[in-house]
Amino acid sequence: MTETMQALAKTENGPGLTLIDAPLPTPGPRDVLVRVKASSICGTDVHIYHWDAWSQSRIKPPVILGHEFAGEIVEVGREVKGWTVGDLVSAEGHIVDWTCAACRNNQPHLCANVSVIGIDRAGAFAEYVVLPAENLWRNPADLPPEIASLQDPFGNAVHTVNAFKIAGKSVLVTGVGPIGLMTIPVARVAGATQIIVSDVSEPKLELARRMGADVTLNPSTDDLVSAVRDLTGDGADVLLEMSGAGPAINSGLAALRPGGEAALLGVPGRPIEVDWANNIVFKGVTIQAIYGRKIWETWHQMRALLATGAVDLSPLITHDLPLAEFEQGFALMRSRDEIVGKVILRP
Repeated sequence: MTETMQALAKTENGPGLTLIDAPLPTPGPRDVLVRVKASSICGTDVHIYHWDAWSQSRIKPPVILGHEFAGEIVEVGREVKGWTVGDLVSAEGHIVDWTCAACRNNQPHLCANVSVIGIDRAGAFAEYVVLPAENLWRNPADLPPEIASLQDPFGNAVHTVNAFKIAGKSVLVTGVGPIGLMTIPVARVAGATQIIVSDVSEPKLELARRMGADVTLNPSTDDLVSAVRDLTGDGADVLLEMSGAGPAINSGLAALRPGGEAALLGVPGRPIEVDWANNIVFKGVTIQAIYGRKIWETWHQMRALLATGAVDLSPLITHDLPLAEFEQGFALMRSRDEIVGKVILRP
């Protein structure tokens, strides 16, 4: 094994990323060293690439990016038990302290002192990545690494859908980036009777149809609230808000029926104004904020969905590139004209 590796890093403040030769990481006594077989670009990585306000407040260069991955263990720390060289793994990227109030209340995904790979510490856009053994997730041998690398965002989708019981209910999904697209088959398996999808991108709406959406609406040309009410009667039973866009959040809440439920995953880039009285209070709407995945409850739910074939994520993978071609991958993620789901990068 060489002493250096290829990695994709944010090396300095400002837009862009750099392909570097980084020192090969050394696992500590409770860590493992994983050879990365596939990683996928997340919307968070795109934010960091562009160096937006959130990135400037959170990222401290230099740092290797990437938190969605699958790979193979090549070295284990001396205190690690239950894992051996050759095991195929992905990982929960949130490394928690287990001592804060959230962790002690069985909510480690909300840890106040979380450290996230690819954001707060070296990530998986690299040939190798080091992780605490307790964060590993075992992948079956027949699960392709490109699909296994999607489990991190897939967990967001599963967590969002499972925020409420949606069997027999109509569902409105606002925003169909990759995670929004993943909610469509999950909602179908969960028993949704009607899945309505909204986005301003026609290529994304085409992917939504491929993933099983019943109706697709474009707020640029469609009156979302009127259309949803025409389709459902009094409005959608459940809103899955995946966009983080102010207009989508407001119209999605307005399209809910009285007594409806809203699971909110999308993160606005800045504070937004919401019609709190008419769209929430007077309608008696129940809101559940969603962050990350429940550790490890959501992972077990994901495993069942993938293992049984109930959910097929393969249509989401539209591009598969070598890590060295990252510029093309990030350009694709920004494309408004091309059909782009998930872009895989392979070290």
